[in-house]
Amino acid sequence: MRELVFDACRVPAGNLVGEEGQGFTIALAALDAGRLGIAACSVGLATAAFDAAVRFARERRQFGRSVVEFQGLQFMLADMATQVEAARRLYREAARLKDAGGDYSVAASMAKLFASDTAMRVTTDAVQVHGGYGYMQEYPVERYMREAKALQIVEGTNQVQRMVIGRQLAARS
Repeated sequence: MRELVFDACRVPAGNLVGEEGQGFTIALAALDAGRLGIAACSVGLATAAFDAAVRFARERRQFGRSVVEFQGLQFMLADMATQVEAARRLYREAARLKDAGGDYSVAASMAKLFASDTAMRVTTDAVQVHGGYGYMQEYPVERYMREAKALQIVEGTNQVQRMVIGRQLAARS
């Protein structure tokens, strides 16, 4: 991520996107599609973290057996798998709405919110599964956790997503 500053920047009329003065409206319209993209990235990131956690748990041995055999770890992995699948289904349903030409704004916000929160939980749990190794750069889960945090922020923070969803719910009553 990087900040861009334009000071006294002139844009030729032929290079404008849309009509002058409509930039905010155009940007808001692009956010819905962007939120679907962030939801998909979040699911991909969570899947990578989950796969790394399962692989590590199968390889790591304690007390004469693989740690994946311990019930507490199995429960954690089961929760991770369930959360990733729920996030995947939510963003795919929002994408189906978009592809059908329907109003998908709230569905995109829900998908972005849930999927990026899932990515944060799953990557944090993947670090936990790795124990002390989870913070080492030799294992990808430490980077996944940092990337998951960014996904909760871009295309509107998750607090903004809650506002979008909440306003729509209030408008229905």
